[in-house]
Amino acid sequence: MGSLSRQIMAPWPELENAQPNPNKFIEGDSDPQSNAAAKNKETSKNDSGTPVTKIELLPSCSTVVLIEEPAEVNDPWDLPELRDTGIKWSERDTKGKILCIFQGIGKFLLLLGFLYFFVCSLDVLSSAFQLVGGKVAGQFFSNNSIMANPVAGLVIGVLVTVMVQSSSTSSSIVVSMVASSLLTVRAAIPIIMGANIGTSITNTIVALMQAGDRNEFRRAFAGATVHDFFNWLSVLVLLPLEAATHYLEILTNLVVDTFQFKPGEDAPDILKVITDPFTKMIIQLDKKVIQQIAMNDPAAHNQSLVKIWCKTITNVTQMNVTVPSPDNCTSPSYCWTDGIQTWTIQNVTHKENIAKCQHIFVNLNLPDLAVGIILLTVSLLVLCGCLIAIVKLLGSVLKGQVAVVIKKTLNTDFPFPFAWLTGYLAILVGAGMTFIVQSSSVFTSAMTPLIGIGVITIERAYPLTLGSNIGTTTTAILAALASPGSTLRSSLQIALCHFFFNISGILLWYPIPFTRLPIRLAKGLGNISAKYRWFAVFYLIFFFVLTPLTVFGLSLAGWPVLVGVGVPIILLVLLIVCIRMLQSRCPRILPLKLRDWNFLPLCMHSLKPWDNIISLATICLQRRCCCCCRVCCRVCCMVCGCKCCRCSKCCRDLEEGEEEQDIPVKASGAFDNEVMSKECQDEGKSQVEAIGMKAMSDTTVF
Repeated sequence: MGSLSRQIMAPWPELENAQPNPNKFIEGDSDPQSNAAAKNKETSKNDSGTPVTKIELLPSCSTVVLIEEPAEVNDPWDLPELRDTGIKWSERDTKGKILCIFQGIGKFLLLLGFLYFFVCSLDVLSSAFQLVGGKVAGQFFSNNSIMANPVAGLVIGVLVTVMVQSSSTSSSIVVSMVASSLLTVRAAIPIIMGANIGTSITNTIVALMQAGDRNEFRRAFAGATVHDFFNWLSVLVLLPLEAATHYLEILTNLVVDTFQFKPGEDAPDILKVITDPFTKMIIQLDKKVIQQIAMNDPAAHNQSLVKIWCKTITNVTQMNVTVPSPDNCTSPSYCWTDGIQTWTIQNVTHKENIAKCQHIFVNLNLPDLAVGIILLTVSLLVLCGCLIAIVKLLGSVLKGQVAVVIKKTLNTDFPFPFAWLTGYLAILVGAGMTFIVQSSSVFTSAMTPLIGIGVITIERAYPLTLGSNIGTTTTAILAALASPGSTLRSSLQIALCHFFFNISGILLWYPIPFTRLPIRLAKGLGNISAKYRWFAVFYLIFFFVLTPLTVFGLSLAGWPVLVGVGVPIILLVLLIVCIRMLQSRCPRILPLKLRDWNFLPLCMHSLKPWDNIISLATICLQRRCCCCCRVCCRVCCMVCGCKCCRCSKCCRDLEEGEEEQDIPVKASGAFDNEVMSKECQDEGKSQVEAIGMKAMSDTTVF
């Protein structure tokens, strides 16, 4: 009985050589290593003298292909580490150091050159849009009865600025109409708000050029659309407030009356001094034509926007002219009759052309639409090429220690307790840079590729963009101060309305961190656009073209139609937003059916079905294109006599239809027995090679 109790109380056999970390192995069917285990059995005694069996377990080798567990997913919004993969400076010899210096100087000069052509292409792009849609934009302004509706005025401002790609052009038209009493300041304020929205499309178009890399596109598109969301959210709050209280009109009127402004000098135009010599060789426009169309001048409809004569002389002479009656005479002393007609003396202006402009299209006599399409195509190609070159150059320059210094300089906050001042300093920097380059579109468009490659964070780009909004309004204020006396008051009041609108928006969406909704919305849109890149184009077309055109069409039908259609849509959107917030915050208070959107068809709450449709359409187009590619490849192979052609790779990839599946093999560190681990790895590799050979055998060259 005592021996039996001792056997029962004996400890479990100790497995001294068993693996302490079972996670190194993957579960699966394994062959027992009985022979090896039996050889390694030993007996020993514990402290109580009881014999204990010692078993040395060798790791088992699975016949199943070992698959790596997926690595942890990194935050896509983290800035990438731009590592320097080249030779270190300390490892270079004298010749290498001199060569590196010259390469750096050459890259810097190339960067300045591409940046110059990038800015020039933006200017030419604006001219192209004005040629294509400038007259139509002027006609939008000609219907004064529609612009009395604030919503219609807002969408007119958006459409006109999108068409002419310049908020300064649309603002100057508004100023001219206000000065001519064709438009009141109250009706002009919504148009200025719309112009503020329309000007943000330029850097969004620039962001589309970085769609090749998903992570770059995610950051670039979010950095561009943070401007859009700021403007749209500001309008959603401030337009109803202005329609109810007219606070912008009252405030700007008070400022103009309090400070006795006098005409001064024009705003310094630093960037134009550099770019005008080149852009004026390509195209020059007569922008007064759009203003004349907006002011219902019938003669302006037949005039071309392409400027022909750059140097003219205006002569004023006194001539005898006939008038209907003596009441129409300029003065009683200059009025006489010959018994049949009444004559008077009037000043007659005669315009004499002296010299033609020196640009490409001055003697071609092409219609405005043809010139606009040519310039639009060329400027977009140059813009895309310059942007790609700038991104590549920045990627090669901003590496290693240089990238670390620049990132720390741009993205680091002030030490506590002054960290909150960093964003306001960024606003001042954005305003100052925009004031220097005289264009918010140029500043934000130049900043977009820096956001894409990861030099500037979205959180830092947001205050820089807000400062850019202020900088472009200060430029408009200085331009208004340079206006003649007849238009000084109206132009200054419009510019101040633009300024206080942006200040009000900043007070709404920046000082308190949780009110910075544009950052969160832009990141959400960036994630969607990175996954479904076609959605970025849909966003541009829907929000900047289709929605304004729809609202404008409803405005033509009158207030009752606009309210009857718009109010239900707005209420539906608000209901969806409320339900979505409840689903994410406290779903328990919702009915079971409303806790998710699965009760709706998939196409109504997911972009996946739409992505499949667009992917099928794209594949069909690619296959048609690939047929042409095959013909070209065959002709090429017949000419050069080669049996295979590199240019036919797209056809092989298209016909294969599936990417090769890489099956990673577990590292040898997971095995204790080196011989067995090598055998298992060889087995895994042979399976991978077999799969690869099968995929290659199934692939067709032509």
